[in-house]
Amino acid sequence: MEEAIKVALRTETGKSACRKLRREGLIPATVYGLGEDCVSLKISPKIVAKVISSDTGMNSLIYLQREGTDIKRHVIIKDLQRHPVTGRLVHVDFMRVDPNRKVKVRVPIRLIGTPVGVKEGGTLEFVHREIEIECLPKNIPAHIDVDISHLKIAENERLESIKLPDETVLMDDPHNVICIVHAKRGEEVAATDAAATDAAAPAAAAAKDSKDSKDSKDSKDKEKA
Repeated sequence: MEEAIKVALRTETGKSACRKLRREGLIPATVYGLGEDCVSLKISPKIVAKVISSDTGMNSLIYLQREGTDIKRHVIIKDLQRHPVTGRLVHVDFMRVDPNRKVKVRVPIRLIGTPVGVKEGGTLEFVHREIEIECLPKNIPAHIDVDISHLKIAENERLESIKLPDETVLMDDPHNVICIVHAKRGEEVAATDAAATDAAAPAAAAAKDSKDSKDSKDSKDKEKA
């Protein structure tokens, strides 16, 4: 049987009440979702920190029980607020979930391996660091691993190449680029200059031919004169 995390109902709201709560070693929390009323709670930040530091992190399926009642609900963490200076947790939002209904969540992408192009001197740009998926709450992965060791310079990896777990659906555009390997800055400039030179060559040749043709015409006109 799942072990429920006990939380207490929060009856006082407002900045003053929240400051008092934090002095007591607790933080305010809110639970919403599934068409039910929003409920204000209070919870220990240590419990929240333990959850987000687990393997499943922010996408952990949590079983909350309101103190003094038999009310228990499955939730996931939807949002966290931290103090801008100390980084301490100051508020948490929980979203109710039905274990038998799929939910949409954003999951971090973890890159595996060192690209061939990076070993050759290129640089890696990590474009999309997370993706949105839809699956049952119990199947939410802690992260999605993407092997990029095969990437050469100027090659990229897209979402469509990701192998998702069973019964998991990708909600983002599959053509979105996850990462790309760039050439060294000097090599990029050299390649650009070379391309510009190649592109300008036909125009220069055409201009020269036009000038030669004009000079030849002028010479003939002088002879006639």
